[in-house]
Amino acid sequence: MKQTLRFLGISLLFFTILHAEQMEPARRVLCADDSKKILAIVDAKGELEWQYPIGQIHGAQLLPNGNLLFQVNWTRVIEVTVDEKKQVVWEYDAKKQAQDKSRPIEIHAFQRLDNGDTMIAESGTCRILEISPTGKITKEIPMKVSSPSAHSDTRQVVKLPNGHYLAAHERDGAVREYDRDGAVVWEYAIPLFDRKPAGGHGVEGYGNKVFGVQRLDNGNTLIGCGNGHRVLEVTPAKEIVWKLEADDMPGIELAWICGVKRLPNGNTRFVNCHAGPKNPQLIEVDAKKKVVWSMTDFVNFGNSTPVAMVLGD
Repeated sequence: MKQTLRFLGISLLFFTILHAEQMEPARRVLCADDSKKILAIVDAKGELEWQYPIGQIHGAQLLPNGNLLFQVNWTRVIEVTVDEKKQVVWEYDAKKQAQDKSRPIEIHAFQRLDNGDTMIAESGTCRILEISPTGKITKEIPMKVSSPSAHSDTRQVVKLPNGHYLAAHERDGAVREYDRDGAVVWEYAIPLFDRKPAGGHGVEGYGNKVFGVQRLDNGNTLIGCGNGHRVLEVTPAKEIVWKLEADDMPGIELAWICGVKRLPNGNTRFVNCHAGPKNPQLIEVDAKKKVVWSMTDFVNFGNSTPVAMVLGD
């Protein structure tokens, strides 16, 4: 009898881990999981449409030409054709380009710019680069880091339409906006909300290790608070005007909030990483914090999915 119960328990766990579903309407999704070493496009039926092997990853961008820009490890970013050939047509490797080969460098953010250059944010060297299609560095600005770490200086960094840069500094627990010359013109410290930090990457952990940033059309900043288990919308005067926490969504636990996106219809979509197989990896809520869509896919992906986005928005 005990053996039977043990078998049933294992079967139930196995079923939970392999659970995969989307709320309707089902969507085409790009997702990357560094525990399963895969970046893939999944169609609305949950079938793998295209895939590429990866190592560590914290970002990806679908380009206007249909190619994908993403990283395959902490130092190498590549542009790949989304077809059977999977041809690498552009790349940047911070380790190979470094003047000091002994100095640790990691890349956690990058962006293809409108002029064709590629922005790269390097942790360790604490700098933002703009690199031409031929590999020439066309711009370099320093970043302010209070607690230097080659692994945690930055998470998402984006170039804004005004030419400024908005950076999530994970280890510092702060979001900083830099002007064209690298001066800090706005800074927001992620609050702990009167709760003590706790270790761990899952729902048990807690802190202010910020990951995701988006500057909204109204001038506010949308922030994915990393292991703070929440999403914030903050005004230029640093007032919180909208906040989403796990308690706002019955039956859902939040762990590491990564990328965040405010949609044209006012909904907010965000990545929920390390939260375990009972929780969705990609969630969309309306302005009233009601879950209107989610994706849970532990068939194709696992519990380390820092990159997930709906394609065709």
